[in-house]
Amino acid sequence: MKKIILLTLLFLTVLAPKSFAFWMWSPDTHKWVNPKYSVKDTPQKQLQYALGFYKEGDNDKALKELEKLVKNYPKAREAADAQFYIGEIQEKKDNLMQAFKDYQMTLDKYPFTQRAADVVDRQFGIAEKMLEGNYGGLFKSGHDVIDVLRAVIKNAPYGKHAAEAQYKIALYLQGKGLLQEARDEFEKTVNDYPDTKWSKAANYQIAVSDAKRSSGPQYNQEVTKSAIDGFKDFVKKYPDAGLSQKAQNQIDELREKEAENKFVVAEFYEKQKKFDAAKLYYNDIVDKYPSTTWAKKSLERIRALSGKAE
Repeated sequence: MKKIILLTLLFLTVLAPKSFAFWMWSPDTHKWVNPKYSVKDTPQKQLQYALGFYKEGDNDKALKELEKLVKNYPKAREAADAQFYIGEIQEKKDNLMQAFKDYQMTLDKYPFTQRAADVVDRQFGIAEKMLEGNYGGLFKSGHDVIDVLRAVIKNAPYGKHAAEAQYKIALYLQGKGLLQEARDEFEKTVNDYPDTKWSKAANYQIAVSDAKRSSGPQYNQEVTKSAIDGFKDFVKKYPDAGLSQKAQNQIDELREKEAENKFVVAEFYEKQKKFDAAKLYYNDIVDKYPSTTWAKKSLERIRALSGKAE
């Protein structure tokens, strides 16, 4: 009998600590609990406990405790706050896309949360960080930043960031050389947010996109004409805008390009010894583009062709 008692004591003193080292008796629940997985008996206490770590700068522990709250009290009001703080911690860690998703989950799971406006603010801030270029390696592709901006618009289509988000989608695409796609997005800015400063900027950028598409003297001149018309409309609509002088300069450059295109055609006919056709184009340049450098060159060619017959 003594041997059995001794063996039992040996088990309790040697083996038990290894098996039960993480378990503690809770006087509140009258159960054995593992602190690693335990949660406070109310969501309020759990949130307060988690935020205690957060305020101390222990983001990893705070994150774990916030995740426990969301898991164990999914319908509590505090769950929405916990989900928001999860996104905030991920943002502090520079996990931008994960932060965006966690913020979005706050709205998806708790659509009536008072955190809705804060979520949109934070998501727009994430997009701005991405666009700054300092976080390029932290998101998969440009589609990520566009997804974030589109979410900002979807979450608050008439909110304070919506028009700017739409404009920045277009500006991002323009910077990547996707000019037709950018033009479409700029037009959406004008149509959806006509009474904002971003509409004015988008009007200008529509013409800029057309001007960029009109690269090279022999490019489709319909695009060049569209760009000129766009800049003219901008100057007419916003004569006092700071961009109006830039728009006028763009018009001058594009007219120079149009004249150059006609000059190239005239030279082609001249080389084919179709002098009458060549003179028609040279005269057209002189009449319609008198302030361009090509008008002077055209006059010289007209004089040189004087008396020549086909």
